[in-house]
Amino acid sequence: RSYNDFLTKQAASTRSPAAYDSQRLDLLKQLEGVFPTGEAGVGYTTTQFLNAMSDLAARPSDMPTRQVALSRAEQVATRFRQAGEQLDEIQKGVNTDLRNEVAKVNDLAKRLGEVNDQIAAAHGIGHQPNDLLDEQDRLVSQLSDYLQLNTVPAADGSISVFIAGGQQLVLGKQALQLQVKPDAYDPAQSAVGVAVSGQVLDLPPALLGTGSIAGLLLFQNNDLDDAANMLGQLAVSISGTVNAQQAMGLDLGVPASPGAPIFAVGAPRALPAASNGKDAQGNFLTSVSITVADPTQLLASDYTLDPDPNTADTYTLTRRSDGLARTLTVDPTTGAVTAPSGAIDGMTITIGPPTPATTDSFLLQAVGRATQSMRRVLDDPKGIAAASPVTAASASTNTGTASVASLTVVSPTVNPQNTATISFTSSTGDYNWQLVDSTTNAVVANGTGTWTPGTPIALNGFELQLNGVPANGDSFTVSKTQYPAVNNGNALAMAAFRDKPLVGRTQSGGVVTGGVTLSEGYATAMADIGVRVQSATTAHDTSSHVAAAAEQQHAQLAGVNLDEEAAKLIQFQQSYQAAAKVLQVAQTLFDTLLDAAKR
Repeated sequence: RSYNDFLTKQAASTRSPAAYDSQRLDLLKQLEGVFPTGEAGVGYTTTQFLNAMSDLAARPSDMPTRQVALSRAEQVATRFRQAGEQLDEIQKGVNTDLRNEVAKVNDLAKRLGEVNDQIAAAHGIGHQPNDLLDEQDRLVSQLSDYLQLNTVPAADGSISVFIAGGQQLVLGKQALQLQVKPDAYDPAQSAVGVAVSGQVLDLPPALLGTGSIAGLLLFQNNDLDDAANMLGQLAVSISGTVNAQQAMGLDLGVPASPGAPIFAVGAPRALPAASNGKDAQGNFLTSVSITVADPTQLLASDYTLDPDPNTADTYTLTRRSDGLARTLTVDPTTGAVTAPSGAIDGMTITIGPPTPATTDSFLLQAVGRATQSMRRVLDDPKGIAAASPVTAASASTNTGTASVASLTVVSPTVNPQNTATISFTSSTGDYNWQLVDSTTNAVVANGTGTWTPGTPIALNGFELQLNGVPANGDSFTVSKTQYPAVNNGNALAMAAFRDKPLVGRTQSGGVVTGGVTLSEGYATAMADIGVRVQSATTAHDTSSHVAAAAEQQHAQLAGVNLDEEAAKLIQFQQSYQAAAKVLQVAQTLFDTLLDAAKR
């Protein structure tokens, strides 16, 4: 037996990172197909829908144009839903691969235990079982494809095998069994554990090191979750903002009424850990709920929520994407978060009641499951609320150059019964305003302000944008829309979403800033997946070359050289033929001597 301990271990150990990188690269290439470029991408269909709203603004009462807008909305919902379904199919494939590979590991570990037992028995009678030792090396090498291993030899020739984190896998003839189980929070995902003394201990990816199983888990927990959150963030942003603006407009009904939602998406989820407290029927004792406060501020991330074991009614909210941890204080009676005040990353969290136990834990998914059930819920073209409930007009006596550039309803609190009058009192932008109830002619509210170019005048839930410069004495009125069928104010507001930052905005000090447009958000998600594929390709090329070089070095010493063996066979054949010739000559001589003796 030609054997080198260092080269054998090196050849086996380099197989783990190579298998890890290969597994992750294959899955990332599948994931890349969920983010196609060009007309097949989500970004393109979203832009087409908003373009259709722009066309509707030009012809607000045209039924074919309204039908086209609804068709574009259906394409948006379908494209998001198909992407979500693709993610689910990839997840199912990961679950299947994990089960198959864990079954192979268990079979190899069991066979290795049997070989260890046979080697120990052979050593006990003073025999050197070279064939069994070769089989032992082969089994360890195959196991290294699935797990990162450490081996410890014993005096009887057997070896103990430990997983990278130190968990025993094979000890002598005893082989532990791995198991695939549901994730602690989400049963649709899988986790890996090891059966020890009747219990299944978790083996998180960090304890597995490298190997194809670790590659599967890393892809599931990081890459696949991130992709679902990036798509979900886009889906919730467009559906939430469009539905909110739709509710601020008027449709073509008789009488005209606020628009009904166009889209529906999957609701946010708060998943309790499987270990959370349950009642006698197996129901969780408490729960957490999430609602979307501002879809434009939602982030592409999951969160974990854990009670503080040392402080009552205090919780730690950890954002998984970057590890940011925040402390929440909760009113135990209502479950509402009292500090920090307001929404957190665009979502409102309610914890209990009753108050969770200190050992409970929750996974919060604000956007992760939004795309799978996204659909268009508005079927009537007349239901598109293209009209604004209020209309702006300038006084005929105005002497300045100011004109109405746009009027956008920005709040559902707008009251079209109130007529707003804005009267400029100087040439530098100072103005007085008042709201008058059009049914009673009573002044509802009044005040003063200063207009600056480029800044809208915000009153009564609307924003009035002016072009030019108003003069002293100029006035503008904003009153209830009299003819919704020919008004396009709300359609213009929805068409403007095409160029507005609606994804990933942040709030600080009550001011919302930042963010990107919907098309930019999709391009960013697509680039993120592309970078992961590229880095995985580089890692795979490197690790596979290292593994191939290590195996070649090992094979040069411990492997079989077929040319050398063929030459030896020829040599042995010729030696056999020479020996046979000697026997033949001897037989001939013997026969000749016998013949001579007869004479």
